[in-house]
Amino acid sequence: MSTARAERLVNLVLALLSTRQYLTAERIRGIVPGYADAASDDAFFRTFERDKTELRELGIPLETGRNSAFDAVEGYRIARRDYELGEIDLAPDEAAAVGLAVRLWDSPELTGQAQGALVKLRAAGVEVDDQAPTVIEPRVRAEPAFAPMLAAVQAGQVVRFEYRRSGSPERRIRTLEPWGVVSWRARWYVVGHDRDRDASRCFRLSRVTGKVTTVGKPGAVIRPEGVNLLQLVSVTGGDDPSPVTTARIWVADGRAAGVRRRGEVVGRETVGGEAGDVIEIGLYFPESAADWLAAQGPDVLVLEPDVLAKSVQHRLEAVLARAGGRVP
Repeated sequence: MSTARAERLVNLVLALLSTRQYLTAERIRGIVPGYADAASDDAFFRTFERDKTELRELGIPLETGRNSAFDAVEGYRIARRDYELGEIDLAPDEAAAVGLAVRLWDSPELTGQAQGALVKLRAAGVEVDDQAPTVIEPRVRAEPAFAPMLAAVQAGQVVRFEYRRSGSPERRIRTLEPWGVVSWRARWYVVGHDRDRDASRCFRLSRVTGKVTTVGKPGAVIRPEGVNLLQLVSVTGGDDPSPVTTARIWVADGRAAGVRRRGEVVGRETVGGEAGDVIEIGLYFPESAADWLAAQGPDVLVLEPDVLAKSVQHRLEAVLARAGGRVP
């Protein structure tokens, strides 16, 4: 951000904080340094719109309204009661958790919001270290439909979108009263009341195609009390198909925790002199599973089915061939 723009935003905040009345755009143009230099009315309004967006993204509560019923134009102000922060006291481990959470998101929309939250904490005097090294840094990726769905949930607004069911190229338009967005088994779902079916339904966001549009006025959707969104997704399976096949995999003791979480231990076996568990896992996409299992290296060994074992073996051979070695 340029120095001139930063100074203009500070002056705008001070002006809107110093009055209880709503200031019109023209009034702001005359009293806030930086706006009078605009070459034309259009240039001023473009600059002013950008500045309002910037303040809202920073979390500054910009209000719009009129001072009386006789005013023809709306004005702007910042309510001091909403602007001022209460005392924030985070323990060192809590501040570290906040810093890690900021680094989790791998979605442009949510990355910006997370960074905005970090700015607010620092403005309140809380020092959050978001650059501390970690042993492992996970990333949370969101589908394109995530941001508009979440915005609709927060606004209590009905949404309409095109949806592709599993195993079918057909796309249908769905109208949903969204109650919430949840993550289950590393996938994002929106849960709500499906107006087309007149029943509660959940939709996987990766199968939402095209643009998510809002219908009607904000505040029209109210989430029922006591509803458990995660339970609804887990019970229905998120509209997912049944597993294509079941794999038996040997996992070395104390290794491959991600593989263990997805399966069930059915026995014990020693491979190459190393003890481990035999785990059964239901696979929805065997080809993707081959990539995932090959990434585990020597910590896992596919026992069944044979086609999956060979797929993993071929991937490992390709990796070692590039490194000049061979799979024993």
